[in-house]
Amino acid sequence: MEADIFKALADPNRRAMLERLAAGELNATALRQGFEISQPAMSQHIAVLRGAGLITERREGRSVHYAVNPDGMAPLTDWLARYQAFWPERLGRLRDFLKEMDQ
Repeated sequence: MEADIFKALADPNRRAMLERLAAGELNATALRQGFEISQPAMSQHIAVLRGAGLITERREGRSVHYAVNPDGMAPLTDWLARYQAFWPERLGRLRDFLKEMDQ
């Protein structure tokens, strides 16, 4: 799952779309405004974001509205948390080692 999220966030257009959706729900037309990409390209970007679990869609008649999935980043934050604990410990050991070398 993390690989899908990293793949989705690797593209600057998808990151910008996600940031725009963070401000609130938008339909595809409103979401596409300001982007210089075709409608098919926009649909592909939306599919990647949806496939990674980062956005949800809600149908209202013929319109589709997109919003950020609040739980979508959970796998990524879990992955980062594992490494967040790793680095302070490693840096602490390096600091201790360097102090020992100074003595």
